[in-house]
Amino acid sequence: MKSLWHHLELLRPFNLVTSAFAMIVCASIMDGICDTKTLLLTILVVVCYNAAANAYNDIVDYKIDMINRPRRPLVTGAVKIKTANILSTILFIAGSLFALILHPWAAFIAIGLALPTLIIYSKILKGTPLIGNAAVAAMLSLSFIFAGAAFGKIETMIIPACLAFGLTFVRELVKDMADIEGDSIAGLNTFPVKVGLNKSAKIVNVGALIIGIGALIPFFYNYYGFPYLLVLVLGVEIPLAMIVFSFLKRPAIKQAKRFSEVLKFSTIAGLMAFFMDNYVR
Repeated sequence: MKSLWHHLELLRPFNLVTSAFAMIVCASIMDGICDTKTLLLTILVVVCYNAAANAYNDIVDYKIDMINRPRRPLVTGAVKIKTANILSTILFIAGSLFALILHPWAAFIAIGLALPTLIIYSKILKGTPLIGNAAVAAMLSLSFIFAGAAFGKIETMIIPACLAFGLTFVRELVKDMADIEGDSIAGLNTFPVKVGLNKSAKIVNVGALIIGIGALIPFFYNYYGFPYLLVLVLGVEIPLAMIVFSFLKRPAIKQAKRFSEVLKFSTIAGLMAFFMDNYVR
């Protein structure tokens, strides 16, 4: 039983539940919640790809995680690298097969765009300043476009995808700030390693301000209503403001670690803003 948990831990169960929930919210926004076949397939594709990418990323990051995340299953030896490789391959193949059942555009987004980006990121882009962060953000935002294509309503998912991209980009940069010590030792040329915490914090603050202001625009143009605004302010705007004010004083690794977790929930809150607006209306 303990061994099973370690293998599940490798795949990041919380992230998988979050990605499945995201597809349910997307379906609800597009009034496709009753299309159970499409909904189930989108969940399976996103969960399989997410799990495969998590396992593959841990394989690539094995040496780095020995410093930054020493409790990861591969580092502790609870899961063998060979097993992680097999799991990752099986899940990538399964996700691709499920994608082929969906609309051709959805299959293309999954297999033609998301899959190669996931692999290229882990192998090449991870240590590339800002570009690696943008790649992760693009992969998450693609999941919303993928859902839109699966249900035949891509235009409905453009704003949620943009918000997801912005929040994820900022969070990835904050995570790099938190991991600056381990990344530096491992030779990863992330943005914080290259320019330091202070300059990285300035970029984070600029990004947070752009996202904070940009997320309010749909409300002021009456594209979304008050329920959207309420959840957005509580779950996104306030956390972003906290980050800006905190980093304006003196950015530190401890702060970055805390805020990287806060931004994870802000992404979920952003999803809930769209869901609540659609539900109340």
